[in-house]
Amino acid sequence: MNLVEKLGLAALHRLDPERAHDLSIRALSTGLVPLPGSPVTSDRLRVTLAGLDLPNPIGLAAGYDKNAKAVAALMRAGFGFVELGAATPRPQPGNPKPRLFRLPEDRAIINRFGFNNDGAQAIASRMAARPAGIPVGLNIGANKDSADRAADFAAVVDVAGASADFLTVNVSSPNTERLRDLQGADALAALLRGVLEARDRLPSRLPVFLKIAPDLSNGEIGDIAAVALDRGVDGIIATNTTLSRTGLASAHSGQPGGLSGRPLFERSTGVLARLYRATGGALPIIGVGGISSADDAWEKIRAGASAVQIYSALIYHGFSLVTQMATALDTRLRDQGVTLEDLRGSGAADWAQR
Repeated sequence: MNLVEKLGLAALHRLDPERAHDLSIRALSTGLVPLPGSPVTSDRLRVTLAGLDLPNPIGLAAGYDKNAKAVAALMRAGFGFVELGAATPRPQPGNPKPRLFRLPEDRAIINRFGFNNDGAQAIASRMAARPAGIPVGLNIGANKDSADRAADFAAVVDVAGASADFLTVNVSSPNTERLRDLQGADALAALLRGVLEARDRLPSRLPVFLKIAPDLSNGEIGDIAAVALDRGVDGIIATNTTLSRTGLASAHSGQPGGLSGRPLFERSTGVLARLYRATGGALPIIGVGGISSADDAWEKIRAGASAVQIYSALIYHGFSLVTQMATALDTRLRDQGVTLEDLRGSGAADWAQR
């Protein structure tokens, strides 16, 4: 992290977290944030993920740029892929403020945004105007007041799917009441049927990923794996934020909402490994949760991930973290003489026990 980035982060951390978040999006979209322009890549780092060609396996998780206002800049930030959203069929304001909290002692974040976004149509229009480059996906959700939440997911695909390179079905946010109920086997199977039928109506076939919660039992993980394999989902993102508050030290640790950042690492990586074993490695998994270094990414891949995503770590380390991680991961692969495919799942048995 250079001096300019340090000073910028220090200034943002003096502001209300949501205001700082909005200012960072504005700074990116107006070109005020120094960016590398292209991702670190090599033959060791390139990944084909569900048909998507990634220059490196480090992506941006959904939730940072909910409304695709800085998508062109994020494509120049060094990521191998970017996920936007979540988008719902209709615009909605989300939950009352304050709804975003820093936990600096824990290197964590709690949010309870509640799918605040400008709606699928506005987001699709911005995505469609982006330049060519790395894959850009859209996280899709349901409106809070919807009478048929499963139908909402398909509606977002109909409106915005053609503007995306991949889609993520988000049934794991803890901030929309009863949304996680859609992770049950029967409800999930019906929901995915509608989403995949909507996907098949698009001009080209997009990969569809499923994003799951970290607060699942082994039985629930097995059920989700079975449904995903049966329905033909293209991959799984593990995991979303957690409701757990174990071991936190920061003042805001009791705030309701989803916890992300460093404390999520062990829990989310264990779920990832159990999911990898439940699917027999047949589905690509994107590992998310608590990643802030190349060593963390390495462990996610050992647990079974084909690629990883980061978000909360950027709040504490800045966008230079992306290039640092990719460079360090490439160096470690070279020095140990292994490929990402060699690494994938090599530690799943160990992580699944934790």
